[in-house]
Amino acid sequence: MRADYETLAKTIASLTEGETDEVALMATVACEVHHADGRFDWTGFYRAVAPELLKIGPYQGGHGCLQIPFSRGVCGAAARSGEVQLVPDVEAFPGHIACASSTRSELVLPVWNAAGDLIGVFDIDSDQPDAFTQEDADQLAAILRQVFGQS
Repeated sequence: MRADYETLAKTIASLTEGETDEVALMATVACEVHHADGRFDWTGFYRAVAPELLKIGPYQGGHGCLQIPFSRGVCGAAARSGEVQLVPDVEAFPGHIACASSTRSELVLPVWNAAGDLIGVFDIDSDQPDAFTQEDADQLAAILRQVFGQS
């Protein structure tokens, strides 16, 4: 099953309309995205809680790392650079943090609030190699802007 991004975006918009609590929004997005696509093995947020530090937020799937410094891993790279990280093979990514040994590929998107502040990253892991496409990245970035970029 592949995500139907048009339907997913409409569903998330309907579920999150009027909500301003970031954790509630993250929980809803993680749940809806996780169940929308069979490639998504772990789906969740790491919240920017201190300078150069991410902590686990709402997620779906097995356990995640509790803390990730901006200096380490794919999530850290997304937070540090402010750029989407589309990683077809996590073993080839320098400094990859193996929170789950089953992860083969990863997509991490920075998440910004309406004021332009980095509030975290949205991390999707797959147990399949090269599972993610640029379309996945673009569609999910649009959903994140729709949910978190509102004032």
